[in-house]
Amino acid sequence: MRAKPAPINTPDAQDAASRGFSIDAHRLAAPKAAPGLHLVATPIGNLGDITLRALQTLAGVDVIACEDTRITRRLTERYAIAAQLRQYHEHNAEIARPKILEALAAGGSVALVSDAGTPLISDPGFKLVREVCAAGHAVYALPGPSSVLAALSVAALPTDRFFFEGFLPAKSAARRTRLAELARIDATLVMFESGNRMQATLTDLAEIMGERDAAVCRELTKLHEEVRRAPLAEFARQADAPETRGEFVLVIGPPAADAEVLTMDALDGLLREQLAAHSVKDAVAHAVALSGRPRREVYARALELAKDSRGGDGED
Repeated sequence: MRAKPAPINTPDAQDAASRGFSIDAHRLAAPKAAPGLHLVATPIGNLGDITLRALQTLAGVDVIACEDTRITRRLTERYAIAAQLRQYHEHNAEIARPKILEALAAGGSVALVSDAGTPLISDPGFKLVREVCAAGHAVYALPGPSSVLAALSVAALPTDRFFFEGFLPAKSAARRTRLAELARIDATLVMFESGNRMQATLTDLAEIMGERDAAVCRELTKLHEEVRRAPLAEFARQADAPETRGEFVLVIGPPAADAEVLTMDALDGLLREQLAAHSVKDAVAHAVALSGRPRREVYARALELAKDSRGGDGED
Protein backbone atom coordinates (compact mmCIF):
# COMPACT_ATOMS: atom_id res chain seq x y z
CA MET A 1 0.00 0.00 0.00
CA ARG A 2 1.35 3.42 -0.96
CA ALA A 3 1.71 6.00 1.79
CA LYS A 4 -0.61 9.00 1.79
CA PRO A 5 1.10 12.14 0.49
CA ALA A 6 2.49 14.43 3.16
CA PRO A 7 1.58 18.12 3.10
CA ILE A 8 3.64 20.15 0.69
CA ASN A 9 5.41 22.95 2.45
CA THR A 10 5.46 26.65 1.65
CA PRO A 11 8.45 28.55 0.21
CA ASP A 12 10.00 29.20 3.63
CA ALA A 13 10.17 25.52 4.51
CA GLN A 14 13.55 24.83 2.94
CA ASP A 15 16.59 26.56 4.39
CA ALA A 16 18.24 28.68 1.73
CA ALA A 17 21.66 27.49 2.88
CA SER A 18 20.82 23.94 1.82
CA ARG A 19 20.04 24.90 -1.77
CA GLY A 20 22.86 23.49 -3.83
CA PHE A 21 24.29 20.43 -5.53
CA SER A 22 27.62 18.69 -6.00
CA ILE A 23 29.42 17.57 -9.16
CA ASP A 24 32.66 15.61 -8.78
CA ALA A 25 33.05 16.82 -5.18
CA HIS A 26 32.57 20.46 -6.20
CA ARG A 27 29.73 22.12 -4.30
CA LEU A 28 27.67 24.60 -6.31
CA ALA A 29 25.02 26.95 -4.97
CA ALA A 30 21.59 26.91 -6.54
CA PRO A 31 19.36 30.00 -6.76
CA LYS A 32 15.88 29.75 -5.31
CA ALA A 33 13.59 28.51 -8.05
CA ALA A 34 10.95 30.85 -9.42
CA PRO A 35 7.41 30.23 -8.14
CA GLY A 36 5.50 27.78 -10.26
CA LEU A 37 5.55 24.21 -11.53
CA HIS A 38 8.83 23.04 -13.09
CA LEU A 39 8.63 20.00 -15.38
CA VAL A 40 12.09 18.47 -15.09
CA ALA A 41 13.37 15.74 -17.43
CA THR A 42 15.56 13.21 -15.62
CA PRO A 43 17.91 10.48 -16.91
CA ILE A 44 16.41 7.35 -18.47
CA GLY A 45 19.36 5.28 -17.28
CA ASN A 46 22.74 6.97 -17.04
CA LEU A 47 22.58 9.50 -14.19
CA GLY A 48 25.25 11.55 -15.93
CA ASP A 49 22.68 12.65 -18.49
CA ILE A 50 21.09 15.17 -16.13
CA THR A 51 21.35 18.81 -17.27
CA LEU A 52 22.91 21.63 -15.26
CA ARG A 53 19.62 23.54 -15.32
CA ALA A 54 17.78 20.49 -14.01
CA LEU A 55 20.20 20.19 -11.07
CA GLN A 56 19.84 23.87 -10.25
CA THR A 57 16.08 23.60 -10.34
CA LEU A 58 15.84 20.40 -8.29
CA ALA A 59 18.07 21.99 -5.67
CA GLY A 60 16.19 25.29 -5.76
CA VAL A 61 12.54 24.26 -5.54
CA ASP A 62 10.62 23.83 -2.30
CA VAL A 63 9.59 20.27 -3.08
CA ILE A 64 10.03 17.63 -5.76
CA ALA A 65 6.88 15.71 -6.73
CA CYS A 66 7.88 12.29 -8.05
CA GLU A 67 6.38 8.91 -8.91
CA ASP A 68 8.63 6.87 -6.61
CA THR A 69 10.72 8.58 -3.95
CA ARG A 70 13.20 5.69 -3.90
CA ILE A 71 14.04 6.14 -7.57
CA THR A 72 14.28 9.94 -7.43
CA ARG A 73 16.36 9.75 -4.25
CA ARG A 74 19.09 7.91 -6.17
CA LEU A 75 19.41 11.00 -8.36
CA THR A 76 19.29 13.54 -5.53
CA GLU A 77 21.81 11.58 -3.47
CA ARG A 78 24.14 11.26 -6.46
CA TYR A 79 24.29 15.06 -6.70
CA ALA A 80 23.93 15.80 -2.96
CA ILE A 81 20.64 17.65 -3.32
CA ALA A 82 18.82 18.12 -0.02
CA ALA A 83 15.36 17.90 -1.52
CA GLN A 84 11.95 17.29 -0.05
CA LEU A 85 10.43 14.44 -2.03
CA ARG A 86 6.68 13.90 -2.20
CA GLN A 87 4.88 11.20 -4.17
CA TYR A 88 2.74 12.10 -7.15
CA HIS A 89 1.49 9.18 -9.22
CA GLU A 90 -1.70 7.88 -10.80
CA HIS A 91 -2.89 6.25 -7.57
CA ASN A 92 -2.64 9.30 -5.29
CA ALA A 93 -3.04 12.15 -7.78
CA GLU A 94 -6.53 13.12 -6.65
CA ILE A 95 -5.22 13.71 -3.13
CA ALA A 96 -1.79 15.08 -3.99
CA ARG A 97 -2.84 17.50 -6.73
CA PRO A 98 -4.76 19.92 -4.47
CA LYS A 99 -1.78 20.09 -2.10
CA ILE A 100 0.50 21.08 -4.97
CA LEU A 101 -1.98 23.75 -6.05
CA GLU A 102 -2.11 25.08 -2.49
CA ALA A 103 1.67 25.33 -2.38
CA LEU A 104 1.77 27.19 -5.69
CA ALA A 105 -0.99 29.55 -4.52
CA ALA A 106 1.21 30.39 -1.53
CA GLY A 107 4.06 31.36 -3.86
CA GLY A 108 5.88 28.06 -3.71
CA SER A 109 7.92 26.23 -6.34
CA VAL A 110 7.41 22.57 -7.19
CA ALA A 111 9.38 20.33 -9.54
CA LEU A 112 7.55 17.45 -11.20
CA VAL A 113 9.65 14.48 -12.30
CA SER A 114 8.82 10.99 -13.55
CA ASP A 115 10.80 7.88 -12.71
CA ALA A 116 12.77 8.41 -15.92
CA GLY A 117 12.68 10.74 -18.89
CA THR A 118 10.41 13.68 -19.58
CA PRO A 119 7.30 14.13 -17.39
CA LEU A 120 3.89 13.62 -19.04
CA ILE A 121 5.35 11.54 -21.90
CA SER A 122 3.55 8.26 -21.17
CA ASP A 123 3.72 9.29 -17.50
CA PRO A 124 1.41 11.09 -15.03
CA GLY A 125 1.14 14.87 -15.01
CA PHE A 126 -1.30 16.06 -17.66
CA LYS A 127 -4.15 16.81 -15.24
CA LEU A 128 -1.78 18.58 -12.87
CA VAL A 129 -0.41 20.83 -15.61
CA ARG A 130 -3.92 21.57 -16.83
CA GLU A 131 -5.12 22.60 -13.37
CA VAL A 132 -1.97 24.60 -12.64
CA CYS A 133 -2.45 26.54 -15.88
CA ALA A 134 -6.15 27.05 -15.16
CA ALA A 135 -5.25 28.48 -11.75
CA GLY A 136 -2.95 30.99 -13.41
CA HIS A 137 0.36 29.68 -12.09
CA ALA A 138 3.54 29.52 -14.16
CA VAL A 139 4.64 26.24 -15.76
CA TYR A 140 8.25 25.80 -16.88
CA ALA A 141 9.60 23.06 -19.17
CA LEU A 142 13.14 21.80 -18.55
CA PRO A 143 13.90 19.58 -21.57
CA GLY A 144 16.30 16.69 -21.36
CA PRO A 145 16.40 12.89 -21.63
CA SER A 146 13.62 11.08 -23.48
CA SER A 147 13.62 7.42 -24.47
CA VAL A 148 11.40 8.28 -27.43
CA LEU A 149 13.89 10.71 -28.94
CA ALA A 150 16.90 8.61 -27.96
CA ALA A 151 15.50 5.58 -29.78
CA LEU A 152 14.47 7.64 -32.79
CA SER A 153 17.94 9.15 -33.09
CA VAL A 154 19.79 5.80 -33.15
CA ALA A 155 17.29 3.76 -35.17
CA ALA A 156 18.69 4.86 -38.56
CA LEU A 157 15.14 5.44 -39.80
CA PRO A 158 13.48 8.61 -41.15
CA THR A 159 13.01 11.25 -38.46
CA ASP A 160 11.27 14.04 -40.38
CA ARG A 161 7.84 12.72 -39.33
CA PHE A 162 7.16 10.36 -36.46
CA PHE A 163 4.21 9.17 -34.39
CA PHE A 164 4.54 8.16 -30.74
CA GLU A 165 2.12 5.41 -29.73
CA GLY A 166 3.21 4.61 -26.17
CA PHE A 167 2.34 1.09 -24.99
CA LEU A 168 0.31 -1.18 -27.26
CA PRO A 169 -2.73 -3.06 -25.90
CA ALA A 170 -1.76 -6.18 -23.99
CA LYS A 171 -4.47 -8.44 -25.45
CA SER A 172 -3.79 -9.94 -28.86
CA ALA A 173 -6.99 -8.93 -30.67
CA ALA A 174 -6.85 -5.35 -29.45
CA ARG A 175 -3.15 -5.12 -30.26
CA ARG A 176 -3.62 -6.37 -33.81
CA THR A 177 -6.51 -3.99 -34.40
CA ARG A 178 -4.44 -1.07 -33.17
CA LEU A 179 -1.45 -2.10 -35.30
CA ALA A 180 -3.70 -2.18 -38.35
CA GLU A 181 -4.69 1.41 -37.56
CA LEU A 182 -1.08 2.45 -37.06
CA ALA A 183 -0.06 0.83 -40.34
CA ARG A 184 -1.90 3.53 -42.24
CA ILE A 185 0.12 6.37 -40.73
CA ASP A 186 2.69 7.70 -43.17
CA ALA A 187 5.42 8.29 -40.60
CA THR A 188 8.01 6.49 -38.51
CA LEU A 189 6.33 4.85 -35.51
CA VAL A 190 7.75 4.80 -31.98
CA MET A 191 6.21 2.57 -29.31
CA PHE A 192 6.99 0.99 -25.96
CA GLU A 193 6.66 -2.72 -25.20
CA SER A 194 7.38 -5.02 -22.29
CA GLY A 195 9.84 -7.88 -22.68
CA ASN A 196 7.30 -10.63 -22.08
CA ARG A 197 5.19 -9.43 -25.03
CA MET A 198 8.02 -8.75 -27.48
CA GLN A 199 7.71 -12.05 -29.35
CA ALA A 200 3.96 -11.70 -29.94
CA THR A 201 4.24 -8.02 -30.87
CA LEU A 202 7.06 -8.54 -33.36
CA THR A 203 5.13 -11.38 -34.98
CA ASP A 204 2.03 -9.19 -35.29
CA LEU A 205 4.06 -6.29 -36.64
CA ALA A 206 5.63 -8.43 -39.36
CA GLU A 207 2.28 -9.86 -40.40
CA ILE A 208 0.46 -6.53 -40.47
CA MET A 209 3.18 -4.14 -41.64
CA GLY A 210 5.15 -6.42 -43.94
CA GLU A 211 8.81 -5.80 -44.75
CA ARG A 212 9.28 -2.43 -43.10
CA ASP A 213 12.64 -1.69 -41.54
CA ALA A 214 12.70 -1.43 -37.77
CA ALA A 215 14.90 -1.02 -34.72
CA VAL A 216 14.53 -2.70 -31.34
CA CYS A 217 16.15 -0.59 -28.62
CA ARG A 218 16.69 -2.15 -25.20
CA GLU A 219 17.98 -0.53 -21.99
CA LEU A 220 18.94 2.75 -23.67
CA THR A 221 21.81 4.62 -21.93
CA LYS A 222 22.20 1.78 -19.42
CA LEU A 223 25.03 -0.70 -18.95
CA HIS A 224 23.45 -3.35 -21.18
CA GLU A 225 22.21 -1.01 -23.92
CA GLU A 226 21.40 -2.83 -27.14
CA VAL A 227 20.12 -1.54 -30.49
CA ARG A 228 19.27 -4.04 -33.23
CA ARG A 229 18.19 -3.00 -36.74
CA ALA A 230 16.50 -5.30 -39.27
CA PRO A 231 13.33 -5.76 -41.35
CA LEU A 232 10.28 -6.70 -39.30
CA ALA A 233 10.11 -10.15 -40.90
CA GLU A 234 13.62 -10.94 -39.66
CA PHE A 235 12.77 -9.76 -36.15
CA ALA A 236 9.68 -11.97 -36.19
CA ARG A 237 11.73 -15.04 -37.17
CA GLN A 238 14.13 -14.39 -34.30
CA ALA A 239 11.58 -13.09 -31.81
CA ASP A 240 12.12 -15.89 -29.29
CA ALA A 241 15.92 -15.58 -29.31
CA PRO A 242 16.83 -12.10 -27.94
CA GLU A 243 17.00 -11.04 -24.32
CA THR A 244 13.56 -10.09 -23.03
CA ARG A 245 14.63 -8.42 -19.80
CA GLY A 246 14.72 -4.65 -19.60
CA GLU A 247 12.88 -1.72 -21.12
CA PHE A 248 12.16 -1.73 -24.86
CA VAL A 249 11.42 0.95 -27.43
CA LEU A 250 10.39 -0.14 -30.93
CA VAL A 251 10.93 2.11 -33.93
CA ILE A 252 9.18 1.14 -37.18
CA GLY A 253 9.97 2.80 -40.48
CA PRO A 254 7.20 4.38 -42.58
CA PRO A 255 5.49 2.40 -45.35
CA ALA A 256 6.93 2.52 -48.82
CA ALA A 257 5.14 4.91 -51.14
CA ASP A 258 3.76 2.07 -53.27
CA ALA A 259 3.25 -0.49 -50.50
CA GLU A 260 -0.15 -1.96 -49.65
CA VAL A 261 -1.03 -1.19 -46.08
CA LEU A 262 -2.24 -4.69 -45.23
CA THR A 263 -1.23 -8.00 -46.75
CA MET A 264 -3.98 -10.52 -47.52
CA ASP A 265 -2.97 -12.58 -44.51
CA ALA A 266 -3.22 -9.52 -42.32
CA LEU A 267 -6.59 -8.63 -43.85
CA ASP A 268 -7.87 -12.13 -43.12
CA GLY A 269 -6.73 -11.85 -39.53
CA LEU A 270 -8.40 -8.48 -39.13
CA LEU A 271 -11.65 -9.73 -40.67
CA ARG A 272 -11.74 -12.82 -38.47
CA GLU A 273 -11.35 -10.67 -35.36
CA GLN A 274 -14.09 -8.30 -36.51
CA LEU A 275 -16.47 -11.06 -37.62
CA ALA A 276 -16.18 -12.70 -34.22
CA ALA A 277 -17.74 -9.64 -32.62
CA HIS A 278 -19.68 -7.83 -35.35
CA SER A 279 -21.95 -8.34 -38.35
CA VAL A 280 -20.45 -8.75 -41.81
CA LYS A 281 -21.48 -5.19 -42.66
CA ASP A 282 -19.76 -3.67 -39.63
CA ALA A 283 -16.70 -5.91 -39.97
CA VAL A 284 -16.27 -4.89 -43.60
CA ALA A 285 -16.63 -1.19 -42.82
CA HIS A 286 -13.96 -1.42 -40.16
CA ALA A 287 -11.61 -3.49 -42.33
CA VAL A 288 -11.96 -1.13 -45.31
CA ALA A 289 -11.08 1.84 -43.12
CA LEU A 290 -7.97 0.11 -41.79
CA SER A 291 -6.73 -1.86 -44.79
CA GLY A 292 -6.80 0.65 -47.62
CA ARG A 293 -8.16 -2.08 -49.90
CA PRO A 294 -11.27 -1.67 -52.10
CA ARG A 295 -14.57 -2.33 -50.36
CA ARG A 296 -15.65 -4.88 -52.99
CA GLU A 297 -12.52 -6.94 -52.35
CA VAL A 298 -12.88 -6.75 -48.58
CA TYR A 299 -16.60 -7.60 -48.72
CA ALA A 300 -16.01 -10.66 -50.92
CA ARG A 301 -13.32 -11.93 -48.59
CA ALA A 302 -15.49 -11.30 -45.52
CA LEU A 303 -18.30 -13.39 -47.03
CA GLU A 304 -15.89 -16.26 -47.68
CA LEU A 305 -14.54 -16.17 -44.13
CA ALA A 306 -18.00 -15.85 -42.62
CA LYS A 307 -19.25 -18.80 -44.65
CA ASP A 308 -16.28 -20.93 -43.61
CA SER A 309 -16.70 -20.12 -39.92
CA ARG A 310 -20.48 -20.33 -39.73
CA GLY A 311 -21.20 -22.98 -42.32
CA GLY A 312 -23.85 -20.74 -43.88
CA ASP A 313 -24.16 -18.20 -46.64
CA GLY A 314 -22.29 -15.58 -44.63
CA GLU A 315 -24.96 -12.91 -44.88
CA ASP A 316 -25.95 -11.10 -41.67
